[in-house]
Amino acid sequence: MTRSVFYVSDGTGITAETLGHTLLTQFEQIHFNTVSLPFINSKEKMDWAVQRINRAAQSDGEPPLVFSTLVDTRRREELERCRGLIFDFLDAFTPRLEEVLGVTAQHVAGRSHGMGNMRTYAERMDALHFAIQNDDGATTRDYPNADVVVMGVSRTGKTPTCMYLALNYGIRAANYPLADDDFDRGTLPASLEPYRKKLFGLTVDGERLHQIRTERRPNSHYASVEQCNKELRAVERMLKREGIPCLNITQMSVEEIAAQLMQQAALMRRI
Repeated sequence: MTRSVFYVSDGTGITAETLGHTLLTQFEQIHFNTVSLPFINSKEKMDWAVQRINRAAQSDGEPPLVFSTLVDTRRREELERCRGLIFDFLDAFTPRLEEVLGVTAQHVAGRSHGMGNMRTYAERMDALHFAIQNDDGATTRDYPNADVVVMGVSRTGKTPTCMYLALNYGIRAANYPLADDDFDRGTLPASLEPYRKKLFGLTVDGERLHQIRTERRPNSHYASVEQCNKELRAVERMLKREGIPCLNITQMSVEEIAAQLMQQAALMRRI
């Protein structure tokens, strides 16, 4: 079975996509054709959006699912003309929140994923720049300002995790890649010793690391099962010996890794 799905917003549409996708993942037996319609912030754009939804309804022979985070009341009323089944996330919760909080919502689009609060936006951008500048362990001069230093062997998800922490939590995360030289010494790299309390390790099952590295460098020593297992055994011994908290990310998405890391490292989000 296949159903058409539209995410409609007068902002970026990220919230509609995230919430809608979360709900749809509970229906794996159905294939969803999704279309995002962001920045629907005028009557002309809404007329176009309604036409697209109506064409899908005619083509499919059944109404599309329409997930909306439209803030503008006029746009929400115009969307009602479409031949889709509308799931309005704001309408579902805003009236109740207004009642509980005793104030009226401002109904301003773009507050969640726009620049909005300049302090929050600046925190996010500063954290992102920090992650980019401290992505390879070449220097530790910025580590005094780090919230966390993510360590592990090559291709264990350190970079995407640091980027995700920066963009979604405003966390200043540095990435320190471990290599054979670090293991041969039998001690924690001297450059990391002053930041011991900030260290957090990522590891992964050997077969999964072999698959990931093979995609990057097929038939190489670097990607061989033996080398992957050797490095992983060494890093896991180091993490255990030094008492550094860690996660095995084999079955985890970057969202799950970041959330678990935040919890285990007791980090406070900045944004």
